[in-house]
This record gives sequence, C-alpha cells and structure tokens, in this order.
Amino acid sequence: MDELAARAAALVARRPGDARLRQVGVSRAGTPLWLLSVGHGARQALVVAGPHANEPVGGATVLWLAERVLADPRLTEGADATWNLLLCLDPDGLRRNEGWLSGPYTLGRYFRRFFRPGFREQPEWLPEGAAAATLPETRALLGLQDELKPFFQCSLHGVDVGGGFVELTRDLPGLPEAVARTAAGLGIPRELGPYDTLYWPGLGPAVYRIPPPRPRDLAAAITEAAVESTWYHPHRHGTFTAVVEAPMWGVAAVEDDSPPADRDAVLRTVSRSLRHDTRVLERVLARVRPRLADAPDAARLLAPIDDYLLVCPGLADAWDPDAGDPTHPLPPLSTAHLAALRIAGRRIAVRTAGLLHQLVTGAGPEPAGVLPELDGLIDAWCADYEDCGARWIPVARQVEYQARIVLAAFELAERQTSAPARSGEPDWGTQAAVPMHRE
Repeated sequence: MDELAARAAALVARRPGDARLRQVGVSRAGTPLWLLSVGHGARQALVVAGPHANEPVGGATVLWLAERVLADPRLTEGADATWNLLLCLDPDGLRRNEGWLSGPYTLGRYFRRFFRPGFREQPEWLPEGAAAATLPETRALLGLQDELKPFFQCSLHGVDVGGGFVELTRDLPGLPEAVARTAAGLGIPRELGPYDTLYWPGLGPAVYRIPPPRPRDLAAAITEAAVESTWYHPHRHGTFTAVVEAPMWGVAAVEDDSPPADRDAVLRTVSRSLRHDTRVLERVLARVRPRLADAPDAARLLAPIDDYLLVCPGLADAWDPDAGDPTHPLPPLSTAHLAALRIAGRRIAVRTAGLLHQLVTGAGPEPAGVLPELDGLIDAWCADYEDCGARWIPVARQVEYQARIVLAAFELAERQTSAPARSGEPDWGTQAAVPMHRE
C-alpha cells in the first residue's frame, strides 16, 4: 500500500501539470484513501482498485493506466475526459495479505496468508442501502461518486483460481471481442461460466450483465452479489459500470464450452465434496472457538469464516441435481461451468481452512492436532487445484490484461455516449506493466 502511494506521488512530481493526488477519505484504521487524477476533461472516469483485500492486482493496474493515459492525449483531451484512479479501497485488508504478496507465489502460501473480510465489512456492498452505509471506505467512495458523477466507472477485481471475465451494468457491444483478443494475446483463460454469474444474462463469451439490486437474504447476497452496491449507486448520474476480473492462477478448463460428458455425475461429486468439506471445517471450528474469547482480532477472522460456512449448505443443494429447487433450476451447463463450480466449491473450503489456520496460530496454544489437520487440508486442496491445471500467471501479464480491458471498455463506453461517435480505435501499443510488488 505504501509503495502504491509513493509511486503515485512520484508520477505527480514528474507531471504536475497533468496529474494530481489527493486524499478522499480514511480507512477504519486511519489509512489515507488516495485518488490519482490524470487529465483535465469535463467527463469523469472513475477506476476503483482494491475493493477486495485479497485482490491486489488493481493497484498496479491503476498505475499502468496512469502512465498509459499520460502518454496518449486521445484518452484525455481527445475524449474530454479526466481519469480518477482510486489506489485502494480497502488498504487495511490489503495489509493483511502482505504475507504472501512478496512471493514466492504458491497456492499454499497464498491460502495460508489469505484475508478477506466478512461480507458486511466489504466496502462495495450496501446491504441496507447507501443511506445506512457506515464503513468509512464505503462513505468515501459514495461521496466520490456523487462528486464526480462519472460517465464510466470500473471496479478492478481478481480471481484467485480460474479465468478472466467482465461484469457490466449495461450492454457494451464490442467488449466480448476485445476480451477475446486481449486474453488470447496474453495467454489468459476466459472464464465462460463463473459460479457467481450462473443465473445472469450473458452478453457474449466471458461478459455478463449484472442484475439490478433487489432485496435478498444474506446468503443469497453473498453468493449472487444481487444486493445494492456501489456498482449501481451512481446510475442516478447515468454512470456505466464495468467490473473487470483478472486471474492469478489460470485454469484452461474454465474456457471449455463443449457439452459435458456427464453433467449430473460431476454436479453430485462437487456437491458431495462441498458438504463433506463443510462438516470437517465446522468440527475444526467447534474445537477452536471456545479458546478465542481473549484472542486478539478473532472477530475479524471469524466473520468471513462464519459467512463461508453459512452459504455452503445452500450452494451444495443448489448445485445438486437431486436436491435443487425445482422452481429455480440450473441453467444449461457447459464443461466450463462445471470446472468453475468445482473450483468455487474448493475455493470456499480452502479459504476457510486458511483463515482458521491464521486464527489458531494467533490464539496461543491450539487444541492438539488442529494445525496439522488444517495443514493437511490446505495441502490436499491446493494439490486438487494443481490437478485442475492451475498455473500462476506472472504479475505483469495480470496487470496488462486488466488494464487493456479497462481501456477497451472506456473507449467503447465513450463512443456509445458521445455524439458524434468517432471512428478508429487507439493503438494501445505495448508497455511494461508496473510491478504489483517486487518479485
């Protein structure tokens, strides 16, 4: 986090006439929230990095974008645009992930040091509406949206294991083709059936339409992202929102759109595994919880653990062809969908195990055998990911992929909302990505 702010300040010092850096709020721990603005156009673009603590690629992406925008006046003067780049929305959570950010980048290291706060502590969500938002990070972002009234907003997310995809609040013709070209050029798999977009309209391969928010219970909100959010809040200003997901470990199977050989057999296996893993983790938590009364910061780790264990039974039933809700049937599923469901079920389990591992190691003497059991679970589940073909994608490629998708979405949205539309497409060229962290 400190490196992001220092790099942004150095950029402003180098180009003071074109770039500005200002504080737009503070986190719960008092960490400044920094906004880097490039250009002087009347139309505002807002790019938000770091909304999820375990997805750090966006911080490097906004610095890449700042350099690109400074180098190409078509993106500022030519579009009458100012780019506003929020360096990190959850800096406190990002600091908790610093244990794996310096590498080496292995699945076991990542999940043992993984942190993501509970659903109600994630600053993009507004489960009780904007007026009731209490997190200072959320209030800062809402204030920024209402101040800027952006025509284009982009939220930068990361997929730990899987592929890249984009979620849109409105259709953006031409983006699926741009995603396909960019992904192919950089060797990034596209995720053609993410589990959280299972029931969402598709706008093209790896591009999905975010449904309007509606009242839902907490479990549905966690798994379907259908509650009110900062993605939809600025729509009163005519804002177009894109959520760009970039993978850290890529899996080729999430791009396989062929019909599955035995859909129901795979679904039964995935559901059975998730139920089994949940029972194992619940037993571990029951052994650990009585010792946590005086453990420092236990509540912060318990919140996401409880959230994950809350949604597991419902997910297992929803994916089980023998137990699903007949009024809410599964859509047609490709091999890519089944691969994504397998990854998602394993993700919930191994994240929970990693959080439990941190909880136990930080709470003093642990119940006999708990840490070896958790280590065994994490190792086995990470090996399962490796069996699925999960391979680390170098940081520079993650950043370039995400930045190029943002630029393509900006250009298409700008054309869609400009009159008259301009012809031609900027040639983004080739630029080295700003490192997320020194490798």
